[in-house]
Amino acid sequence: MLDKVKHIILVLSGKGGVGKSTVSTQTALALRENGLKVGLLDIDLCGPSVPYLLGLEQCEIYQCEEGWVPIYTDASKTLAVMSIGFLLKNRNDPIIWRGPKKTMMIKTFLNDVKWDDLDYLIIDTPPGTSDEHITVMECMRNVRCDGAIIVTTPQCVALDDVRKELTFCKKTGIRILGILENMSGFVCPSCSNCTNIFSSNGGAELAKLAGVPHLGTVPIDPRMGVLTGTTSSVLKEIPESNTAATFKNLIQKIID
Repeated sequence: MLDKVKHIILVLSGKGGVGKSTVSTQTALALRENGLKVGLLDIDLCGPSVPYLLGLEQCEIYQCEEGWVPIYTDASKTLAVMSIGFLLKNRNDPIIWRGPKKTMMIKTFLNDVKWDDLDYLIIDTPPGTSDEHITVMECMRNVRCDGAIIVTTPQCVALDDVRKELTFCKKTGIRILGILENMSGFVCPSCSNCTNIFSSNGGAELAKLAGVPHLGTVPIDPRMGVLTGTTSSVLKEIPESNTAATFKNLIQKIID
């Protein structure tokens, strides 16, 4: 039920643990801060962290005649969230499913969720280029998808996997909105200086090599940890930070 959704953006990563779900949630929250109605769909079946990041783990979803009803974060209904995490009794419960069952659940989330009118739907996908991604692409064939944000970290091993993700996007016809480099340096909580504890500029160099936009860098900032478990946007809570500046520029590029 994506007919009421104006724009769809995928968030991809070639490797797990690069902060893809954090980027997805903060992108959705930043779009909401700009006065837009947003949906956030978490189809990372084996690692559904969106409910935890937004403090919605105790919420329960239900079905109506038109399909699954997403969780709204407040009475304004400007942010709707759907995740398999809402179906788990405990965050520590694993999803032990074979490919066909995963495929069926992803199709259910993409086709049978009752979204109201949305300006943007952000889809947080699993890492890699496996069955789940092929299922997403098949379901997107008859729907206009604006493109994908690819998240990486500066390390060479992550960049190598992102190259595979770029190739996957080109082979499946997904427009690449750009590469966002996460965990790019550490911001000292005392002096605010940023130290590159890993390598630096890997995302920018890869974007240049691949001929796609570089969407900016997001450092490791301890202040971001305070936002975990809330529906607060970095744009509102720490507007002077480098992270806020990156997401502000990212949202501007998405809207434009």
